[in-house]
Amino acid sequence: MIQARYLLSDPDRPHAPAQLAAAVPVLIICGVALLDVFTGSGGMSWLPLLAVGPALAAAICGPWGVLRIGLLAVAIGGFLSAQSDTAVRGRAIMLAAVAAVTLASCLASLLRRRRERVLAAVRSVAEAAQNALLRPVPARVGQFQVAVRYSAAAAEARVGGDLYALVPTPYGVRLIVGDVRGKGLPAVSTAALVLGVFREAAYDEPDLLDVVGRIERSLARNLAPDDFVTAVVAGYPRSGRMEVVNCGHAPPLLVNRSGVVAVEPTRPAPPLGLASLGGELPSLQMVPFDDGDQMLLYTDGVIEARDRGREYFPLMERVPRHICDEPSRTLAALHDDLLDHVGGRLHDDAALLLLRKPVTSGVPAPAEAPLS
Repeated sequence: MIQARYLLSDPDRPHAPAQLAAAVPVLIICGVALLDVFTGSGGMSWLPLLAVGPALAAAICGPWGVLRIGLLAVAIGGFLSAQSDTAVRGRAIMLAAVAAVTLASCLASLLRRRRERVLAAVRSVAEAAQNALLRPVPARVGQFQVAVRYSAAAAEARVGGDLYALVPTPYGVRLIVGDVRGKGLPAVSTAALVLGVFREAAYDEPDLLDVVGRIERSLARNLAPDDFVTAVVAGYPRSGRMEVVNCGHAPPLLVNRSGVVAVEPTRPAPPLGLASLGGELPSLQMVPFDDGDQMLLYTDGVIEARDRGREYFPLMERVPRHICDEPSRTLAALHDDLLDHVGGRLHDDAALLLLRKPVTSGVPAPAEAPLS
């Protein structure tokens, strides 16, 4: 399985692009100096622009880097102003202004560095929370090949309201993909609740509908009246059959020799947490699932992603273009296609989980990787 990972940047670690950007303030100072020399104005018309160097450096360099660039600007300004016929008072005011901008830029750079460290710490905690909530899924679970892709809309948060889990149980492999109403910490808290109940119930309950029932009862006790969770809960109790329970969620896509088919619920049921409002109870669907078949589960952030023309991402059209025998490669290509569609940034959390039943052969299957 290819799990989307996030690399945390260290604000004190130099990077090649940052080093190149740090040369820009120096080039600006040199350009102002050359402009003053070649215009031959004999005054200081261009020299106040030397302050642009340290001011720009505050957004790129650390405090000491800003100070060095400011000292360079003051030194060049003092040398060039000494060659002019400007009064000493005017030269002193110009140099004092450049020095004042340098000191202010040093302070701004120091505050920026502190904010970057705080943000890096928050991202580190958020990544730890994500790993605890959305546990990494191995490339093979039971008899299935598995791949997961998850993208939170808030890049700083790293976690959102989408959820997924896949666990081997005494009743076969079981999985859930869902979407919590809302965003932020309340959505993350609800997702943690759903996943905790699912992981316990999946081991305890022989009937998949009973697993869904336990999640429903837990949400009824803990959610606000207007909160809910859409979800698809699936299981593979015996060879050739996949059980699917859809609770107000987008239908999974079944990929087989016939093409791509949406597994629409036979009896549409309300999302989890809304059973008390009435409506149809969740129903259990039996879907043929043979060797070589694949099932794609996803959240609304995928199919509701829009391009600049406000067109939705055509998931069913794009899946056949990227499908292959390696789920990780399929999801990597599909995820890249999704990002290209939206212009590089998603505006809602998006999760993709692809399950494939390999074609059996005489070679024994590799040992199953444990789920932590």
